Amino acid sequence: MTAVVTGARAAVWAALGTVRDPELDEPLTGLGFVARCEVSDAGHAVVRLRLPTYFCAPNFAFLMVADAYDAAAGVPGLTGLDIRLDDHFASDVINRGVAARQGFVASFEGEAADELDTLRHDFVRKAVLAGTDRVCRSLGRDPRSLTLGDVPPSPDLDRLRARRRELGLPAEDGDPLLLDPATGAAVAPADAKRHLAFARLTRTSMEANSGVCRGMLRVRYALTSEEEGTG
Repeated sequence: MTAVVTGARAAVWAALGTVRDPELDEPLTGLGFVARCEVSDAGHAVVRLRLPTYFCAPNFAFLMVADAYDAAAGVPGLTGLDIRLDDHFASDVINRGVAARQGFVASFEGEAADELDTLRHDFVRKAVLAGTDRVCRSLGRDPRSLTLGDVPPSPDLDRLRARRRELGLPAEDGDPLLLDPATGAAVAPADAKRHLAFARLTRTSMEANSGVCRGMLRVRYALTSEEEGTG
C-alpha cells in the first residue's frame, strides 16, 4: 500500500469518525459500525457499514449511511465512492436511496411520511442533556448559577458546546450551563434538581444502550474488542 493510498484511507476513516450513531451520540468508527474502509491506487473509496442487528430501525440506519456518504464525499482527491450498508433488512432500499442522493421519504416511497430532521434534532437534544450530566458530575460545586465559562476545560465540555451549537443553542462562555435543550432558555434554580435528574437518566440510558449495541455487534460478527474499531 503506497503512502498516498494510506493517507487517503486515513482521511476517509477520519471523515467517518465525524459521523455519529444518532441515538448513542458516538462515532461509527468507535462503535465498530465500519466493517471495511479501503481506497484503491486510483482513488476509489469503498466503505461497508454494519449494525448490531438485522432489524435495526431503518430511519436510524438511513441517517448513518447518508451521513457517512456526505462525510466521505468531502475527502479531497477521491475519484469514486461506494458506501453501502450490509446485512440489514432494508439495506437495498437504503443503499439505492443514498447512492441516488434521495431523501428518506423518496427512498421509502409509500412507507415514510416525513424526512428525518426532527428525529435528528430530538437525539441531539438528548445528547445535550447527557453532556450536561457528564460536565456537572465532574464539578465540585453547585451548577445552578454557573456559566459555561465557569467550567474547567475538558473534552466533555467541548462536546457539550458542539452539541448545543448544532441546535443553535447558546454555547459561549457567558451562557448558562443549565438550559432547556428544547427552548434554549436557562433552567430556573427551582427546576434545576429535576433537570439534572433527567439529564442523569438520559446519560445512563444512552450509555446502557451503547453497551448493548457493542455486545450485540461483537456476538453477531464474532469480533474481539480490538477488532471493533479497526474497519
